[in-house]
Amino acid sequence: MVVYDDLTRGKKINIETKKNIKIIIGDINNKKKLKKSLTGIDTVIHCAAINGTKNFYSKPIDVLNVGVLGIFNLLEACRENKVKNFFLASSSEVYHLPNKIPTDENVKLSIPNVFNPRYSYAGSKIISELITIHFGKKYFKKTIIFRPHNVYGPNSGGDHVIPELIFKLKQNSKIIRMQGTGSETRSFIHIDDFIKAFDIILKKGKNLNIYNIGTEERVSIIRLLRIIIKELGYKTKIKKISLALGGTPHRCPNIKKIKNLGFAPSIKLKDGIKKILSNYAY
Repeated sequence: MVVYDDLTRGKKINIETKKNIKIIIGDINNKKKLKKSLTGIDTVIHCAAINGTKNFYSKPIDVLNVGVLGIFNLLEACRENKVKNFFLASSSEVYHLPNKIPTDENVKLSIPNVFNPRYSYAGSKIISELITIHFGKKYFKKTIIFRPHNVYGPNSGGDHVIPELIFKLKQNSKIIRMQGTGSETRSFIHIDDFIKAFDIILKKGKNLNIYNIGTEERVSIIRLLRIIIKELGYKTKIKKISLALGGTPHRCPNIKKIKNLGFAPSIKLKDGIKKILSNYAY
């Protein structure tokens, strides 16, 4: 197995502890190095992106650069190296305001406002899906897109909802600012369940198909906060502030499609939070 990563959001030691893994430190927009790294590779799993909602607002050009130029560079390198199988990590962000919850893979994708930098990420993912599908039809034996919904776990940095809240609480246990009314809902999947789901897609997923990966366990943001606060043993005051422009009120995947392949999530949110709290000592 080969890992190609620029390590801007990770550490080499997290990969080095695994057996039979070769690490190549490189940028997805370094075409020459990227092409060379794919020599002899038959399957590519593309996860490179600048994630984290605050990054969508603060550096949309960088997000688009990695998302759009990156997918073109990678697919061309795959074609030139005759890679057989391509798996694309998309995102639940592509749904924006879905017309039904839980949301299945056939719901219309949309970008409501091109002037809002938040949609730099969702836009890059929609473009990536379009490009991947049409490259896949022509050049790959198997092409699959998966849309993760709020994966959490140890060592996932501070740019995602659950670790961000944990970091904020450990910095200041007396008060925390929460965007929105608190009634906004999400569903979260622990990394262990995500890995099980992806392994099923890797082995059983059908060519030119799209799969949601997540759980249907919906939780309001205020309840999520209260769970974390309780598990930390704090008595924290929650202060409500305005929801960021473009924030989504509700998001939860319909996972019937991947369930039909044999997936069943096993880690409840409360148990998952307990599992990771010690990894976020601050």
